[in-house]
Amino acid sequence: MGSIWIEYGWALLILIGLEGLLSADNALVLAVIAKHLPDDQKKRAINYGIIIAFIFRFGALFAISFIANVWWVQAVGAAYLLYLGLKHILKDKFGKKDGNHQEESEKSAGKGFWPTVGKIALADLAFAIDSILAAVAIALGLPDSKFREIGGMDGAQFLVVVLGGIAGLVLIKFAATWFVKLLEKRPALETTAYAIVAWVGVKLAVITLAHKDIGVLDSHFPHSAVWTLIFYGVLVAIALIGWFSPRNKRSNSSAT
Repeated sequence: MGSIWIEYGWALLILIGLEGLLSADNALVLAVIAKHLPDDQKKRAINYGIIIAFIFRFGALFAISFIANVWWVQAVGAAYLLYLGLKHILKDKFGKKDGNHQEESEKSAGKGFWPTVGKIALADLAFAIDSILAAVAIALGLPDSKFREIGGMDGAQFLVVVLGGIAGLVLIKFAATWFVKLLEKRPALETTAYAIVAWVGVKLAVITLAHKDIGVLDSHFPHSAVWTLIFYGVLVAIALIGWFSPRNKRSNSSAT
């Protein structure tokens, strides 16, 4: 039983790290949305927006938990995560850098306090969809804890998803500045985060193919030691490649 909790703890640490990397870019967008407000209103607008988004996130969490084990929902989630991750990777490799943040700031100019709060809440909810789907994909791959089910999900699995969602909000509010600085020093980590998102999409696809109504893979395969080692082995490899990427060295040399 102890090994199960080690796996749960490891999965939660991965989620928190992933949320941290993704929250840096999210926090930048939220800051840009509130940029036009007076200094005394900026922090309040972001705080109110995050509180509203927090309520939305819990509603989304419970909604997703009720349909998380429906195979076509898993398939859509897998396709979306793969699309999201690969789109960012391809854009990073072949696309042109645009002025999205500046354009967002220009669109926000002249807006009032509460419209800005609403815009922040909606933006964070959009960000939450990515992180919730990633969290659900990771949680569904964990072994059953025999806890009471919540909305069709194992209780412990649902708790991992909830804690991952809370971590995202906390990191956006308190730790995003540190992650922004980290991304400045190691810009390849942003692409690394999206590569991990795409790999989590592969995991959700494996879970879908092993669903009892699909049966392409053995139903026990997503929880097997072989797949667990493959998944976490590739995940660690992606993280290490991002950390030691030559792009980071070029950034450091140019900053000195």
